[in-house]
Amino acid sequence: MLKRLLDIFVSLIALLLFLPFGLLIAIVIALESRGGILYFQERIGKHGKPFQLFKFRSMRKNADKSGLLTVGMNDKRITRSGAFIRKYKLDEMPQFLNVLMGTMSIVGPRPEVKKYTDLYSNEQRKILSVKPGITDYASLEYFNESEILGKSSNPEKSYIEEIMPDKIRINQKYLKNSGIFEDLKIITLTASKILGFSKK
Repeated sequence: MLKRLLDIFVSLIALLLFLPFGLLIAIVIALESRGGILYFQERIGKHGKPFQLFKFRSMRKNADKSGLLTVGMNDKRITRSGAFIRKYKLDEMPQFLNVLMGTMSIVGPRPEVKKYTDLYSNEQRKILSVKPGITDYASLEYFNESEILGKSSNPEKSYIEEIMPDKIRINQKYLKNSGIFEDLKIITLTASKILGFSKK
């Protein structure tokens, strides 16, 4: 109950503070390329239930048909405005709406697409026992994940065999120590990282 109250409180504050800048981002996206302001993608949530994740669109229309992974900021599918909002994680802001709807939490394992959760072992699937989140320790550890993949000769293989298992391991550790104070710590670390106060 306390976690849900924190989710609602922080989401409402974030959306209210972000509203003017969000409107500006929406206008720029609409003017720059066709395809809508928001991007909707099916992700796997708590207990393996699919839901629609919201993002500001940062790629050209139908870009996901040529691959689900983003391979660096030089990915030709990314628009100019998309490169900016991705750099500062602003494309993720609409997910506070997901939190208000109850499909996500602010802190929790980042939701994956079914293609990747289908590869989970029974042990790994335990991270699906909680709501997915906007941020977590794994997101902080792999803050520049797209750049890492951009340097790989086989991004898909690198993600499945190296990055994804490590992110799951980090999330499994979080589940064993989860709590409201741990969530507040992750929220603070995430804000610090985005604002550039933390270089780690």
